[in-house]
Amino acid sequence: MINHPPSGTLSLEALRTGDRAEFARMVETYYQPIYRLALRMLSNPQDAEDILQETFLKAYRGLGGFDGRSSLSTWLYRIAINEALMFLRRKHPELVSVDDPVNDGEGEQQPREIVDWCCLPEEEFMSSEAQAQLDRAADSLPASLRVVFVLRDLEGLSTRETAEVLNLSEMAVKTRLSRARLRLRDELSGYFSERLQEGKQP
Repeated sequence: MINHPPSGTLSLEALRTGDRAEFARMVETYYQPIYRLALRMLSNPQDAEDILQETFLKAYRGLGGFDGRSSLSTWLYRIAINEALMFLRRKHPELVSVDDPVNDGEGEQQPREIVDWCCLPEEEFMSSEAQAQLDRAADSLPASLRVVFVLRDLEGLSTRETAEVLNLSEMAVKTRLSRARLRLRDELSGYFSERLQEGKQP
């Protein structure tokens, strides 16, 4: 779930009228989640800082026209995601846009090797090496899949919230999340297979 500030903490009316003190409070409230989201999308602290600044700059300019149909947090997430995707398209134009259809080829949906990870000790999943492997695997996902994986599985948004942030249907979110998870399982199978073999050695 998106972490909404307590009711009454931020005044939308004050934000719309350009109240700088209220805007500063909004930045303080959402600085960390927006930065974390940008970092998970871009995997570079400096790039994430740039996206963070652009997000709040665009929010400041656009608050006067914010109609409140979506929550403030959803609106900010949407701006941050759009900024991150535009950055990725400039830096890696070969990446798929979040609005582009995802290849439905059967070969891309099936992992090459299924490894039963149930036998791995929990510390294998929590190790810094395993987390680094997951980060690298997530970085290899097309943008259309990565953004759904980040919002749903890393940021913990619901399917409905993710669909609202990305302007997608809930079915599209579920489909892309399933494909992202399959690709990640495929990418990580080799790594965890090696860990299993090492664990069986005397």
